[in-house]
Amino acid sequence: MPHLNLEYSDNLRELNVDTLLLRLNHALVGSGQFADERDIKSRAQAFAHYRVGTGTGERAFAHVRLAILDGRSPEVKSQLSASLLDVLREAILERPGLDLQLCVEVLDIDRAPYAKLYLPG
Repeated sequence: MPHLNLEYSDNLRELNVDTLLLRLNHALVGSGQFADERDIKSRAQAFAHYRVGTGTGERAFAHVRLAILDGRSPEVKSQLSASLLDVLREAILERPGLDLQLCVEVLDIDRAPYAKLYLPG
């Protein structure tokens, strides 16, 4: 825990996804909310088929969904969201003619039914 999913439109061609995932993970470690950096699992998926609104101009998006075990305060969740949004903002450059939306969503995972098994290598 946590689980971070990055979804983005594939017209963000200059995006270095591996570097972005590492930077997002570093932001989570830096938050002090997660005891072991190995607990952070991040992944990314580009979408070739998407629509942003109804307009005809070129549009793009990047959306981070962070799922964490429940029990954290709204303030902590807001801080996590803001730090991840800052990383997105720094990593994804504006491009003339491209309408870009960056979003972060923080979700709670119910602790009671959550199960995890760590098998060290």
